[in-house]
Amino acid sequence: MSIFLNNEIGRHKLTPRQILSDPVLFLAFGFGSGLAKKAPGTFGTLAAVPLYLLLAYTGQMTYWILTLLVSIVGIWICGKAAEKLDEHDFGGIVWDEIAGLLVTLAFVPFSWQALVAGFVLFRFFDIIKPWPIRWIDQQVTGGLGIMLDDIIAGFFAAGVMAVWF
Repeated sequence: MSIFLNNEIGRHKLTPRQILSDPVLFLAFGFGSGLAKKAPGTFGTLAAVPLYLLLAYTGQMTYWILTLLVSIVGIWICGKAAEKLDEHDFGGIVWDEIAGLLVTLAFVPFSWQALVAGFVLFRFFDIIKPWPIRWIDQQVTGGLGIMLDDIIAGFFAAGVMAVWF
């Protein structure tokens, strides 16, 4: 029994091999982490951890520029992935989780406690989707819609982190 999706991903019924061999889908699926059968968003957020660890010591300005780049490029990546799958916001598209975790941790200095707390808080806000996150998730379409709810969930989690840490 595999923890990864088998064949027929999205309405275009792509295979995991097709996902992993297409550069856009590979990124959209969080370097393959979005192929998890259960909790792909959590696996996608886990895939963000090594990227965060690389960025954590680059300096605040570099961190923010790269987080902004991940977010802006993510609009295009997620939009193209949704087109290729013929399915809006397919659960395996997790680039938005990567951006969301980076936003969550942008306002606090690195510590393992902050990383764990940020991970949990981001997943909480991403799953619960309090207003306006749920409204944005339902009303905004395309790559922007896929990315925006997770970025706002990241800001919600960052707000808690700023008070907590």
